Amino acid sequence: MKSIWKGAISFGLVSIPVQLYSATEERGVSFRQVHAADGGRIRYRRFCELEDREVQYAEITRAYETEDGELVVLTPEDLAELPLPSKKIIDVVGFEEVGYFDPIQFSRAYYVKAADAAAAKPYVLLREALKRSGRVAVVKVALRNREAPALVRVLAEEDVLVLHTMLWPDEVRSAQAVAPDEKVTVRRQELDMVDSLMDALGGYDPEEFTDEYREAVEALVASKEGIAPLPKEAAAGEERGQVIDLMSALEASVQAAKDKRGGTAAPRKKAAAKKTTGKKTAAKKATGKTAGTKKAAAKKTGTAGKKTAAKKTAKKTTKKPGKAA
Repeated sequence: MKSIWKGAISFGLVSIPVQLYSATEERGVSFRQVHAADGGRIRYRRFCELEDREVQYAEITRAYETEDGELVVLTPEDLAELPLPSKKIIDVVGFEEVGYFDPIQFSRAYYVKAADAAAAKPYVLLREALKRSGRVAVVKVALRNREAPALVRVLAEEDVLVLHTMLWPDEVRSAQAVAPDEKVTVRRQELDMVDSLMDALGGYDPEEFTDEYREAVEALVASKEGIAPLPKEAAAGEERGQVIDLMSALEASVQAAKDKRGGTAAPRKKAAAKKTTGKKTAAKKATGKTAGTKKAAAKKTGTAGKKTAAKKTAKKTTKKPGKAA
């Protein structure tokens, strides 16, 4: 990976020299444009409309078009001298809970690396403070000719800080126009059936997800080159038309999901565990008085648990031989 930005994270009077690295990369299928008649490559050339000649990339600069259509030329030196604090500083403006931000606001992700040995101590200090509080740092940064809000969080699996650039609020379109127009109600039985379908489908397993489109294109190219025959198309499933009986469709979906997973539904305990983990932050914010109450409740619960266990033991010993425990 190559560093795409160098600067510093600033919060209060603390400054951390850092470098940013792109955290993601897309691996889709890319095509070239060719002339359909003979397969010749189609290329784009840069022409100056005033001189009517092709110009080299080194001769090209940028211009801002005003409302009346006038072009104001801006040189790289002009842009480099913009009085913008966020050019080299990731300025921390506050801290928020992770769940405060909707994923629709996120744009790109970057790994944050300490620039040198001296920056390691404040880097780890910020990382551990964010980890302990369960919050993220809200910042502003200028990247790729654009200033944007962003957040810095801890990638717990790697103990690394990650910066996520975000869209400005006015860049997220309103969703009111796509909401259902009519008043729609659902029954509790239908919700219960959807819960069963969720359990039957299970969670997210990265190993089960593949880019089938890319694989199909690569297989097509291989067949065109004579390397391998084109695989036969998989049998198409039943045509999906308009849903008439929603409950019947849900029941059939649950059964199909169970059959696919070997006749068993995924246990719901995992979801419950995640919810419990998500409440850790709220638990940390409890006052001393609340904490004391919880300890007392825990003692009572523990005593009750011991009594219950004792009763079960006694009951078990009095069972008649031959009966299943």
